[in-house]
Amino acid sequence: MGHRRERTNAAPLFVAATIAYAANAALGTAVAARVIDTRGFRWLHHALYIATCITTGAAVSAAFWASPKTASRRAAASLAPAIAPLAAIPYLGTHTRRHPLVALAAAPFVVAGLVCSRIPSHRK
Repeated sequence: MGHRRERTNAAPLFVAATIAYAANAALGTAVAARVIDTRGFRWLHHALYIATCITTGAAVSAAFWASPKTASRRAAASLAPAIAPLAAIPYLGTHTRRHPLVALAAAPFVVAGLVCSRIPSHRK
């Protein structure tokens, strides 16, 4: 029999983190471009931010519990740097140019975590 190639069993968490981040970024972009007016439901952007932080934290925690270990740790390590810009956002103000730039700084790490979680591990 050949060796099995498995994706990390935490891959759905990385997908959820990516979806939450993308939805939050899309809503923020639409509001900034004045395509959507969120005066009646400002809480939605905050709820998506909280969902992004929770799913990102849960996906990073896969390094400790998910299998296969190597693939899980690689994916979690790729996503972990996204925690810094996500944590900084509330402290840097929301009505400046800094806000979208800091938020977008997490994007490459979110994508890298997703890609790494989908790559099968090579076990020899």
